[in-house]
Amino acid sequence: MAAFDTTRTAYGSTSAVSSFITRSISAVVAWNDARVTRSALASLTDRELDDIGLVRGDIDAVAQPNFFR
Repeated sequence: MAAFDTTRTAYGSTSAVSSFITRSISAVVAWNDARVTRSALASLTDRELDDIGLVRGDIDAVAQPNFFR
């Protein structure tokens, strides 16, 4: 009796494509999270930013997604 493993692709291209798609989606999600964070922080007053220990110049650094660091 012969056994045949069907859990892997013959060429492995599906794994590379899947990995590319996953990384691409992760990058878009990280970008959108940073965009939302930047927008929310930019809408705060200087007093509100000071209350949380930030200044306007810190917004971009805080909102930068960890994906790109």
